[in-house]
Amino acid sequence: MPNDTTRHLIRAVAAIWALAAAAHALTIYRIGGESLPPPKIDAPYEFVQLDWAAADPDLHGTLDQLEIANGSVAPKRLDPDINLTPLIESDFGGEILVLEWAGWKNRETEDEAVFDGNPETAYLGDGHYIRVTGLGPQTKIWLFDLGGRFLLDRIRLFPREKFKTHRFIEKFLIGINDGDPLKDGTREYRLRFADFDADIVHNISENTRPDLDLSIPRVPVRFLLFEGPENTRGIWEIAEFEIYGIGPAPFAGYTSNIIDLGGPASIGPLTWGGRQEPGAKVELRMRAGDDGDPNNYWRLTFRGDERSRFDENGKPLDLRAYQRVESGAKAGITHDTEHWAFWNTAFDFAQQSGDMKALKPRQYVQVRADFESTDQASSQLDYMQFAVSIPPVVSTALAEIAPVAVPVGEVSTFSYKIKPRFLPGDLGFDSIAIDTPARVAGVDAVRIGGVDVEFSLAEIGPTGFVVRIPPVDTQLTDELIEVDFRGEIFKFGTLFTGRVFHSERPHEIAQNLTPGDADPLVDADRLQVDLMDLGQRTIQAVRLSSSVLTPNGDGVNDEITIEYDLLNLAGGVPVRIAVHDLAGRTLGRVVDDMASSGRTIVSWDGRSADGSLLGPGVYVLRLEVDADSGLDAIERVVSIAY
Repeated sequence: MPNDTTRHLIRAVAAIWALAAAAHALTIYRIGGESLPPPKIDAPYEFVQLDWAAADPDLHGTLDQLEIANGSVAPKRLDPDINLTPLIESDFGGEILVLEWAGWKNRETEDEAVFDGNPETAYLGDGHYIRVTGLGPQTKIWLFDLGGRFLLDRIRLFPREKFKTHRFIEKFLIGINDGDPLKDGTREYRLRFADFDADIVHNISENTRPDLDLSIPRVPVRFLLFEGPENTRGIWEIAEFEIYGIGPAPFAGYTSNIIDLGGPASIGPLTWGGRQEPGAKVELRMRAGDDGDPNNYWRLTFRGDERSRFDENGKPLDLRAYQRVESGAKAGITHDTEHWAFWNTAFDFAQQSGDMKALKPRQYVQVRADFESTDQASSQLDYMQFAVSIPPVVSTALAEIAPVAVPVGEVSTFSYKIKPRFLPGDLGFDSIAIDTPARVAGVDAVRIGGVDVEFSLAEIGPTGFVVRIPPVDTQLTDELIEVDFRGEIFKFGTLFTGRVFHSERPHEIAQNLTPGDADPLVDADRLQVDLMDLGQRTIQAVRLSSSVLTPNGDGVNDEITIEYDLLNLAGGVPVRIAVHDLAGRTLGRVVDDMASSGRTIVSWDGRSADGSLLGPGVYVLRLEVDADSGLDAIERVVSIAY
């Protein structure tokens, strides 16, 4: 056995090795997809494979109503021919409860007869085991907690074969509850002496059949309630109470354990693979933090309404400590906004990639997938993957833009200001990427510390540009970097996000810029620009490349371009451009689509709806936008000549 000195030496060497290995490291994390090969990139990297099944509630992970097969996850699917009742506790994580005077408690030995799969054993409703739950008649109440929300198809209940003629149940009630706490207290049937309500699906008072097969509405169900009153005409019994479901779980979800990256890291986009059937939905999200717990935990001190984040010994509450707090003293869990970002807006599943836009390097990451299915449509997630860089490009980079308000649709001059703050080992950067709502009219200057420096426009596109500058590293920490450019905006609150990276390290993760006070002399502190004199307009302008169209095949004005600017729309709205004659008749459609704020350019070659060329004459192009404020329209006249 090694002595303490040897142990300390081993730990010290391991720590030095770990720091050296992390000095310049790209790591790729993949959840699921174990059968897939590691990513192929032309750079050294470490690959970390994580398993869906490793999700652990003690590590803030969950695997809720999902099945794992061949490295993929999909909502658990119910076989309509399999009785769920004996599987509720073992396979679904649910439970079977009974109601007594003191409230709900776990089912007892005599209850097992109804789900033991043996039709020769039975629960006897003879008053011996029936619990008193109110001031009225004695009742027996079972609550089947399915452990999640499922679509149920039917239930079956029956007595033993030899007692079918005289021990069938004559009166009972079946209710369902979807588990939504926001609906509590609104459902039609409420149990006395129990904090529970349900919607009644069967309320039978004069049953004469021993074998009952009862349908259940196709709605999500978390709890199924059975209430069997005392039978005044004799003993009743149930040999088996069978529950059958159908289709995939309507709601399922996966949340990863908190992933420790080993140090503050630049975090790249989340990518994934899988399928999403029409009618189903998969929402993927990501968040990052500075410590291993994204929550704050509170307990009641019983000094008035006082709550505390510390236990009785003055130690901060964490997940395990909170689990040990008596239920009556638990005062809830809140998000730790000081150390953790919120979950990002759900990514578009069809894009197979989404940028979390972590505003500073973080050490801890968590990813999440929420599934919604119908009885006909479901989805499958094969894997989720992201890359991180340690050390990051820069530890902090505040950014702001000025001015914070400009005229709508006019070319304006902006100054984009960045203040980087480096820690030893940060990689530094030589490139700045700035996202814009439309193609910029030009980049005019770059200054570092107030001095003009040479720059080049490395990339320019319809939604942003990249400017290359002299390398910025630890020697320039807290130096103000300014990029002057010209552009237009079309939406109130347009966001100019940005990133910095090093062009000679293309596989390192770019670091997103954090809105903040980069320049104390400018009162902005944000990357958002508003519109001046907005008014109620939706269509800012419509421009034609020519008012005359000559589609004769000579290459001159064979088609025209139609350029239009839309303002301040909340997401996509229906947009149409129709061709009319002077009598108002619709001859064809140039555009019939969805559009959002910004500039759009389309072309028209003079053809009607059937594809034939229109004859010489004067026509009207009508642009219509169905905005929240109502229909907005504008017309332009164009002539066709040969």
